[in-house]
Amino acid sequence: MGFIKSLKEEINIIRERDPAIHSSWEVLLYPSFKAMLHYRTAHKLYEKKHYFLARWISQRAVRKTGIEIHPGAKIGKGFFIDHGHGVIIGETTIIGDNVTLYQGVTLGGNGKEQGKRHPTIGDNVMISAGAKVLGSFTIGENSKIGAGSVVLAEVPPNSTVVGVPGRVVRRNNQVLPREELDHVHLPDPVKEELQLLRKANADLAERVLQLEKHFS
Repeated sequence: MGFIKSLKEEINIIRERDPAIHSSWEVLLYPSFKAMLHYRTAHKLYEKKHYFLARWISQRAVRKTGIEIHPGAKIGKGFFIDHGHGVIIGETTIIGDNVTLYQGVTLGGNGKEQGKRHPTIGDNVMISAGAKVLGSFTIGENSKIGAGSVVLAEVPPNSTVVGVPGRVVRRNNQVLPREELDHVHLPDPVKEELQLLRKANADLAERVLQLEKHFS
């Protein structure tokens, strides 16, 4: 892909997914745009084994944007980082197409693995603010990771994950990130359990009242 074509694609991705952007000129100020331009250049150098120069470019991007993408990471088309400060993407991370990350996301290692140490993210995945995905497993395509979740194990495709540690709370609810970027209204399994307990307590109290009436 030529430089101009790549530039236009990055601009279109940001304009498409961020309603706060009103013109292509604004995109030039966007941290995700700057970070990805640096990453694409650094990654090409990394593939040619110019490791020092690749890291030098990527570290310049960190200072400018607060987004740290290791030049060894492999990132597909349609990648988007909203806001972006505090995002970290490790060296052996593999990211598919049309993936969206929010600020504070870490795609890192767990400190126990060698070689492939970082996650593989499938197509059309959305990872919400502050989430941590740690290890060399796969996040299946079309999945959502809730804000603040810590994911330490494989996630099947078409899943919604929330919590610490992260757990799958919904399956086969396929919504593409390009169509639905709501990373707030996700299932809350703790709240759901509390609601079930309240209902059970109310039912029990009603039965006790009925028994008291019967024997009074």
